[in-house]
Amino acid sequence: MPPTFKYDPFQQQAIDAINLGHSVLVSAPTGAGKTAIAEHAIDRSFRRGEQVVYTAPIKAISNQKFREFNAQFPGQVGILTGDVSIEPNAPLLIMTTEIYRNQLFENPEMHDKTAWVIFDEVHYLDDYERGTVWEEAIMFTRPYTRFLALSATAPNIQELADWIKSIHTHEVTVILENHRPVQLQQHFQCQNEIFSDVRTLHKKGYHNLNVWSNPFGRGGQDGQRGKPRRRFHGAQDWQRELRAKPNSTQDLMLHLIQSDRMPCLYFAFGRKRVEELAQEHTNLRLLNKEEEAENLRLYDELVAQFDLSKEKSAIQMGELVEHGIAYHHAGLLPTLKEVVERLFTMKKIRLIFTTETFALGINMPARTVVFDELRKFYGFGFDFLTNRDYFQMAGRAGRRGIDTVGFVYARVNPHLIRFDVIERVMSGKMEPIMSQFNASYATLLNLYKKLGKKLLDIYPRSFHYFQSGQKKHKRAIALIERKLELLKEMGYLNDDGLTPKGDFASWMYGYELMLSELWEAGDLDRLNPSELCVMLMALVYEPRKNETPPALPKQYKYIEKKCNDLFVDILRLEEHHHVFPFVKKPNFHLTETDDAPLSSEKDPKSRRRA
Repeated sequence: MPPTFKYDPFQQQAIDAINLGHSVLVSAPTGAGKTAIAEHAIDRSFRRGEQVVYTAPIKAISNQKFREFNAQFPGQVGILTGDVSIEPNAPLLIMTTEIYRNQLFENPEMHDKTAWVIFDEVHYLDDYERGTVWEEAIMFTRPYTRFLALSATAPNIQELADWIKSIHTHEVTVILENHRPVQLQQHFQCQNEIFSDVRTLHKKGYHNLNVWSNPFGRGGQDGQRGKPRRRFHGAQDWQRELRAKPNSTQDLMLHLIQSDRMPCLYFAFGRKRVEELAQEHTNLRLLNKEEEAENLRLYDELVAQFDLSKEKSAIQMGELVEHGIAYHHAGLLPTLKEVVERLFTMKKIRLIFTTETFALGINMPARTVVFDELRKFYGFGFDFLTNRDYFQMAGRAGRRGIDTVGFVYARVNPHLIRFDVIERVMSGKMEPIMSQFNASYATLLNLYKKLGKKLLDIYPRSFHYFQSGQKKHKRAIALIERKLELLKEMGYLNDDGLTPKGDFASWMYGYELMLSELWEAGDLDRLNPSELCVMLMALVYEPRKNETPPALPKQYKYIEKKCNDLFVDILRLEEHHHVFPFVKKPNFHLTETDDAPLSSEKDPKSRRRA
């Protein structure tokens, strides 16, 4: 279908390359209009009777793209995520990248007619925990399938394109666009004042200093938590006596309302923090009485549609939505997230507190973006934002065709962040995309099933091999060999191929060793549904720092002991073979609620006698 608007030059260049049958890698700022290129590739494929796969890093993007494309191409769109499966044989399939990668291993023939695979947010390839999934998906895509890879700005996009071209031997066109249709204005809240440029922040917020002492120990962003450190009264350094005024989120929100800078996306890097912030701001008058009534009506309709009327979290969310406020994070029920996303798209939510899930590809911009702090969790610990992550989130500010400028506010406390770090985050050199390739046990088992010992020949096709030197090559191959030795010692494979346990593990993309050992021992068959859910939650749950697990009901003690014993056994083997990352410890922080019905099996020892 022809567009109703004129393409920007970079969009037209990408479309021309698609029409020539080239793979295309587009690097452009958030909000520049990359989706229009994907729409052309899809429409062109439909007219040619071809199939398309659209992959996204998170389910929220998958759900939104399903809604958008289903409205644009009715009856031709399906979706496959861990939550839903709708029209799995449709010519356009929306799915998470993990599912696409898994299909390439389990049933590659299903993609015999896939002409294009669209990788949204392909720079996610350098995510520490999940980046290897993108790398494997690109490596094992069928040779006749073309790529449309969409990325936020990164300095080494050409290197990524050269790698793709080297392993798939077809033309790859790179499109670089640095211009943002809606320009950003940076602001800072510091000392509970608003500063509109970095120079003024340094002069008035930091008193021309780079480093302030931190008198609050491990206190939070506002400097209000934790006990002050002892003062050194005999010291002459006046800097020790500096105390920053705490930033007030209420004052910041009032500033945004008075400056007509709503709607606002407020990024905070913790689920609990997001929920607390939303509850703390219900006193704000963002809507008039008629708008509040309309919000409640629409919310009640959506809640009924998704069967959420009796869900406690949905009831709590309704109290916020009435005021034009909501929160969004990965821990919400998928259907409740869908409701929040729809209301935000309908412009019924004026202030949304969210984790970075809203930064990744979701086409839900606002006039203003606020950063609760400039620090988040990276892999094994907290660190200050990378330049690329900052602009990925900041890029949600400014609605194309509505706003002439987008406003970005960073809340900073001189005690908790050095001034030079702020400069690096805001205007430092953008970080390149770096491979995080680390083949999982399931990946190695699937490759061993098909290639046997020749699976080591696959590593030179990786982006890790392409962008690193001989020393790293040797270390990577040695790690793969050690993983194979461990799998052989544990009975997952032998010279003839996979054992039954190995075949089972090859279908488990995550927690494969724990689950496979439980399966082989017959424990999975002996668990009732309640016990099985507790065990699975223990495998996937990631407790917050210093979170204390609740007392575990007696009926689950057997499962806890079994899982913990297995964890110790596997960890010892991984340490012996120098395999990393180590198996994840099960965390029994979630069980049945107090009023839930308990298992009919009173005696956990009965399972051992079964």
